[in-house]
Amino acid sequence: MGCAHGKCCNRDSSTSDEDSGHYQRGIRPYKNKDGLTQRSLELVHVPSHNFTLQYSSLTQNGYYPDTTDRENQDSFCIKTQIQGNPNVHFFGVFDGHGQYGAQCSNFVKDKLVEILSSDPTLLDDPLKAFNSAFLATNSELRDSEIDDALSGTTAITVLVVGDTLYVANVGDSRAVIAVKDGDRILAEDLSVDQTPFRKDEYDRVKLFGARVLSVDQVEGLKDPDIQHWGDEESHGGDPPRLWVPNGMYPGTAFTRSVGDSTAEKIGVIAVPEISIVRFTPSHLFFVVASDGVFEFLSSQTVVNMAAAYKDPNDACAAIAGDSYKRWLELENRTDDITIIIVQIKGLSNQSGVGTTDSEVHSRPCQIGGSMNQSTAIVPPLMHQTLESDMG
Repeated sequence: MGCAHGKCCNRDSSTSDEDSGHYQRGIRPYKNKDGLTQRSLELVHVPSHNFTLQYSSLTQNGYYPDTTDRENQDSFCIKTQIQGNPNVHFFGVFDGHGQYGAQCSNFVKDKLVEILSSDPTLLDDPLKAFNSAFLATNSELRDSEIDDALSGTTAITVLVVGDTLYVANVGDSRAVIAVKDGDRILAEDLSVDQTPFRKDEYDRVKLFGARVLSVDQVEGLKDPDIQHWGDEESHGGDPPRLWVPNGMYPGTAFTRSVGDSTAEKIGVIAVPEISIVRFTPSHLFFVVASDGVFEFLSSQTVVNMAAAYKDPNDACAAIAGDSYKRWLELENRTDDITIIIVQIKGLSNQSGVGTTDSEVHSRPCQIGGSMNQSTAIVPPLMHQTLESDMG
């Protein structure tokens, strides 16, 4: 999303049992087939560690009653065997916004993987390659014929390299992995939404001169001096947004994206945050999705629903259908909805002999000098997050 009237309230009121990690399928979720594109079930083998990825994807046009012919601004990319290597595979979801959001997301989904695929250092230093690809893609979008002054895209991308997962994110789409824990299946976020709700991101954009205010504050309905908006799960439909010092634009609800050249002047950057996960047999599947899915469904609910279906095709349809239904129940429209589900099949303890979670280490993280320095985000246990250097 990202427009000044995008984010909504009344989040997940699911019938799933989040604490127990189970989902009761019950009534078949509502599904709208207009503007829906779903890929058939596909498989790719990872011979280096002798396991298989089984995946499916789905994208659904949003419903906007005033513009029923509005095109889907989401896009996605699945590219297997990067550089001809059978152990390297890419999955990405791109959520465009603004007048030229569809053009931006489609440009970025093609260009990002193209640059990654042509980088000779990709396998030697995936972190550096990922970071460079994002920045180069941002530059190429800027130099293209697409007007990205008030348009752009978020990007949540996953690169599988053997038994290691690299997740690079800009914006507020999300990746999450399912972890088997006894008789429960737990969701662990692989990315952290980059919004002004995060103090580190709030502080960073303020250094660039951004005003951080909700729409009601900008319009004078609430006190602009109050710089507390609760948390992202209960913001009441009026989240903090970024505005230029003396204007009523751009109003982005995220702090990082590709494109958005106007917002870049107030700290919205294309530098990705990158997390690393070493697969273990307890990892069942991962989900990559736009915030059209996560607006009203928590990560745990999405994992619970996906775990209830053997076929990721069915899981994609159920999650997209439930997301669409919740949007219509709580709003007068829906966002575009895009989801990729990748199941991890046949991974054994022998697949990663000699590796442990503790062997995945972080390195010092900085964005372009002391003014933009940011502490690395380190989620618990299964993975560590690294913030790449800008240069």
